[in-house]
Amino acid sequence: MPASNELLPAGKLPLPLLEKLLQRFAPSDPRIIVGPRAGEDAAVFDFGDRYLVAKTDPITFATSEIGWYAVNVNANDVAVMGATPRWFLATVLLPAGQATAALAERIFAQIAEACAALGVSLAGGHTEITVGLDRPIISGTMLGEVTPERLITKTGSRPGDAVLLVKGVPIEGTALIALERAETLRAAGYGAEFIARAQHFLHDPGISVVAPARLAAATTEVHAMHDPTEGGVATGLLEIGRAAGVGLEVDLDAIPILPESAALCAEFGLDPLGTIASGAVLLTAPQHAVARLIETLGAAGYPTAAIGRITPPGAGLVARRNGKAVPWPTFATDEITKIFAPRP
Repeated sequence: MPASNELLPAGKLPLPLLEKLLQRFAPSDPRIIVGPRAGEDAAVFDFGDRYLVAKTDPITFATSEIGWYAVNVNANDVAVMGATPRWFLATVLLPAGQATAALAERIFAQIAEACAALGVSLAGGHTEITVGLDRPIISGTMLGEVTPERLITKTGSRPGDAVLLVKGVPIEGTALIALERAETLRAAGYGAEFIARAQHFLHDPGISVVAPARLAAATTEVHAMHDPTEGGVATGLLEIGRAAGVGLEVDLDAIPILPESAALCAEFGLDPLGTIASGAVLLTAPQHAVARLIETLGAAGYPTAAIGRITPPGAGLVARRNGKAVPWPTFATDEITKIFAPRP
């Protein structure tokens, strides 16, 4: 736990601090099924025969596709709860001194395109030109719905469950490296085709997990799902364990690291296990469901690997390489922040 006057690094609040802060907000409304809780991706409200699932997430980094990003990252966190994303609201803040009608039109076109691709309706929001910004910022809110019996939460993992990873890692991190450091990569001898392919990771394999998450939930019994984002797959696994109060045993060698991702992370000294990993899905399911999930998801174009198992409470986090126990990989901040650090 950081000291109260210690400066915090960019990124998510440290998990112990976040858990301490959220203890103050135990929901008093009985219609709140899932409230503020570290590790959960969205809030859930009881609307009778349906649950309303609500997620809010900002896009604060500089990106030419900010509107598309805002829709997809919020839709992901609704989908991994077993819900269908339905309605999107966006607070769009444009930087004073830089905002133009063309910029606003481009962002709204991106939002409209992303919503159409997911079958989501833009339901409202707010726009303004804001003093003190050096780039656009969007805070998005996605609303979805799910029947009570289809809700999936992070607390559902059970000892004996298998841990699966859908698609590889780190998809988003690979795209960001290629987009932000294209000139450096060209100077290092990477070809134009390789760089373009890595940049296109945002769309192929893609950071959206709505389709594979919904397919997994419809295929067989799934106990928990998670969209690993900041802190990478290692932090996502940690969040799954803490949310359910269970242990984890993971074979780090079984985690599929995409070839382009491995090359780019090595080039900049990043650990791919701690690099922002939107586009993958972590899920836990009973052992009898594993073969069917791997077959069904793979046939649909979503390669899936069994990477570990859930162990009893108190067993802790156990990572293995070459069959031997190694320290669990932990990251105070996402590895991607290293490429944004000031250059000497």
